[in-house]
Amino acid sequence: MSDAALPTVAEVRAAAEAVKAALDRHLAAVESRIGDEDPAVYAAFNELAAAAEEYDELLYDRYDEVTPFEIPTPEDGVPYTGPAEPAAFSVFIRRDYAVVEPARLVAQAERVAAHDRESEFVDDSGTAGALGVLFGEYEPDEIASRYKEFGLEEGDSTLWIAALEEVAEPGDWLDAPFGQTDPQDVLHRFDVSSVFDDDPEDAEDAEDAEDPEEPGEFEEAAEPGLTPA
Repeated sequence: MSDAALPTVAEVRAAAEAVKAALDRHLAAVESRIGDEDPAVYAAFNELAAAAEEYDELLYDRYDEVTPFEIPTPEDGVPYTGPAEPAAFSVFIRRDYAVVEPARLVAQAERVAAHDRESEFVDDSGTAGALGVLFGEYEPDEIASRYKEFGLEEGDSTLWIAALEEVAEPGDWLDAPFGQTDPQDVLHRFDVSSVFDDDPEDAEDAEDAEDPEEPGEFEEAAEPGLTPA
């Protein structure tokens, strides 16, 4: 960077003052927090992170120095900027499944239809018709807990809790129920994926157990860890 593009001393000092002010606001939010998941604390955290990042960049550009601390970003990379006290909220859930045993899925739908006069299923409906019958009979959570019985295989899943200013009027969003969510309004999200099952340290332990240093000596492999969503 050329000398002409360097930030001024005043700009660096102003950024430092912004960090101090953000620290005070964060401490005040923590001291007056309401519950473990207070949105005001999240907002103050994000403001502090932004101020610290700005100061760090200016300090480096001007003096070739860095700060000794690092504030992590939220897991999904999108800071929450919604209302501090939402009056309502929406829950969005996505669960993916693979149909690995179509015959089993169809057989389960036929069994349901045979015992429920309101369920209609004909032989040529295939898996599409079978899914309609099964989801008409069982709650999604029950299918999630019994998916193997229906010839399914679990994929990734996610759950979002999005803040709202107020509850929508009946029928307002039915035409596009999932098209009006701003990621910055998501209070919390919980992700489940097989990618979280891979722990490099566990893999190294397993390799050491399979390849002992001396014949006859074995190390016990660590149990696979669980990575939270």
